Amino acid sequence: MDIFKSQESNVQCYANNFPVVFESAKGCWITGVDGKRYLDFLAGAGSLNYGHNNPTLKKALIEYIEKDGITHGLDMHTGAKARFLEVFKEHILAPRNLDYKLQFTGPTGTNAVEAAMKLARKVTGRPNIVSFTNGFHGCTYGALAVTGNHHHRGGGGMPVNNAVTRIPYDGYADVDGLTLFETMLNDASSGLTGGDKPAAVLLEVVQGEGGLNAASNEWLQRLESICREHGILMIVDDIQAGCGRTGTFFSFEPSGINPDIVTLSKSIGGYGLPMALVLLKPELDQWAPGEHNGTFRGNSHAFVTAAEAIETYWLDGQFQTHIQARADQLNKVLKDVLAKNGDLFDTIKGRGLMQGIACKNGDISDAITSLCFEHGMIIETAGPDDEVIKFFSPLTVSEAEMEKGLQIFVKSVEQYKKDKLKKAS
Repeated sequence: MDIFKSQESNVQCYANNFPVVFESAKGCWITGVDGKRYLDFLAGAGSLNYGHNNPTLKKALIEYIEKDGITHGLDMHTGAKARFLEVFKEHILAPRNLDYKLQFTGPTGTNAVEAAMKLARKVTGRPNIVSFTNGFHGCTYGALAVTGNHHHRGGGGMPVNNAVTRIPYDGYADVDGLTLFETMLNDASSGLTGGDKPAAVLLEVVQGEGGLNAASNEWLQRLESICREHGILMIVDDIQAGCGRTGTFFSFEPSGINPDIVTLSKSIGGYGLPMALVLLKPELDQWAPGEHNGTFRGNSHAFVTAAEAIETYWLDGQFQTHIQARADQLNKVLKDVLAKNGDLFDTIKGRGLMQGIACKNGDISDAITSLCFEHGMIIETAGPDDEVIKFFSPLTVSEAEMEKGLQIFVKSVEQYKKDKLKKAS
């Protein structure tokens, strides 16, 4: 551990909560150098929807590498990219009646968000972007401007509010943000009309880092209607909530909305390999060649595993049914824990396998997740005060593995209560 303390920057965070040197991983399990196994309910912050070292994806990747397939290709044409584009179009876009072109950006989610905002501003000729309370979109300057969290925004060292208007998300403090938004768009003195009219709205359908706040279908439909009426583009950030995390491949599917732009990263690569892309309606593809680029937008290894993941899990509805079954299993236990511990918890949040339980405060969530780690499970928190315990197992989690994780959680809650009583006596 000394090498990490002496050489790695203080900016590391997950390592502070899970102070173990990890050696190997398989499926839902990750193993330390001492041989202790941990159930992984963090899953690379949503980057490992198909588990660690998924055998089907690994086989395809190894075969590609062994035949000296292209590793790095900038944005040049490769067979691996062609296969991904064909598979994505045939099995993801076409069945959902979605018509998007694909733009490959730098390999992280914030790269995709930057490109999406840049394109919206270029197409509309307007600078303002509307984002929402508790939204999180990345840590580069443009993405920070539309991110609400003060901890991340404070890391920028300078103001990051240029050309961004923030409005209340669905359910935020019981404020009707969309009525406010619509009223401002129709008021010549609001600062959101004329040349100040927004280029786009940017939102997560389920807010990941913001606390698993889930927008209702009605709210999303109303927001889309407002955008259409006023010529404002709608950007859905599906970086964390996409690729099946909420139960459907895209988080927005149940609402029936049709975003103008969608950003994907995290699990789109399938194997935990870095990959990000922007889906944009064809008429918005107004880039000049090279106008937005990045050296690592051609990760062919990720193209291979991304295509394999889609063909393995998304050709029919079986995987979606599996996700729903595990989500129901999780929700049932969370409801039971909430009913028995109203002094510790407030509510259940999220959707699909992007669910969590909100504690009364961040001290409670921190203590319980620490106990979970002691008992062999890696699980993190979310929300403005880290008060939400966030269940983020791989989507491939088995019924028995989900049960094991829930047993550890319940055991940790009970231990927290006992420890609290001891301290009080």
